[in-house]
Amino acid sequence: MHATSRLTKFAAVLAGAALLGASLSAQARELSISTVLSDAFPWGQAAEKWAELVEERSEGRITMRVYPNAQLVAGDQTREFSAMRSGLIDAAVGSTINWSPQVPELNLFSLPFLLPDEAAVDAVTGGEAGETIFAAIESRDVIPLAWGENGFRQLSNSRGPVTEPGDLEGLKIRVVGSPLFQDTFTALGADPTQMSWTDAQPALTTGAVDGQENPLSVFDVARIDQVGQEHLTLWNYMNDPLIFAVNRQVWLSLDEADREILREAALDAGQWEIAMTREQETERLAAIQERGVNVAELSDDQYQAFVEATAEVHDKWAPRIGEALVEAAREAIEAR
Repeated sequence: MHATSRLTKFAAVLAGAALLGASLSAQARELSISTVLSDAFPWGQAAEKWAELVEERSEGRITMRVYPNAQLVAGDQTREFSAMRSGLIDAAVGSTINWSPQVPELNLFSLPFLLPDEAAVDAVTGGEAGETIFAAIESRDVIPLAWGENGFRQLSNSRGPVTEPGDLEGLKIRVVGSPLFQDTFTALGADPTQMSWTDAQPALTTGAVDGQENPLSVFDVARIDQVGQEHLTLWNYMNDPLIFAVNRQVWLSLDEADREILREAALDAGQWEIAMTREQETERLAAIQERGVNVAELSDDQYQAFVEATAEVHDKWAPRIGEALVEAAREAIEAR
């Protein structure tokens, strides 16, 4: 065999091996998705839906493995964003509350009584304020792709009905690890107590804390009424949108077609989960009431009393969040 012929064959073998390696690599791509709640809750179902759509649309070339219960950060959900930013987590469906320590702009959604209804949420996430928040996330090496919804957080307690700020006086309320939550409940005369949900459940059972705040989906699925929470107030005091996002380096490692698959799948999963969460609210509330929970709904005047009682929280936090961002949100809400 001539040397030239041998070299040609060798080059062909190398080229074939490279193509095969690229093909196998494309087929074997697996990404991790972190989420705080399992698929027993809409939040976890959102992550599962995203993974399902990506695998289907990539024809199995990309698989996304969901790790619920904040497994990838040893259960510390406030570390999720930092872990994704550093590359320890590839992707996440995360909470604006949990990510707010690293992205101050996300505290917008935790401003008490800023968002009165679902139309207000949509106006903010779908407008200038939403774009500003996505830009803030992207500036921190995380690529936001779509919105989801954990829902409005409602108040429950074991003592009695809460329909005015004075009813909260002295009540120990379990809150998440956010200074903004501390300030809100302090302004309302309550005694906010920060603790993980794992610690909160026994504390509610023993009466070490009197109440807690969570979306109806969490109250229902977790059967919070079974730990003494007999009184529920529907006050829509804040909303917790979810965000589908990917680590920047992971995003840059994908070609344009696969980025589009991830983005479109996230958008579709988010829209699906938002619709599902909202549609289930009435059914969940009925189920909660059937279990004997006393449900209070605020009148417009009662709602306004809470707005006025927490005005000082807005004054303190608007500069930290960004005055222009808060104003853009308020304008979108008024125009909805």
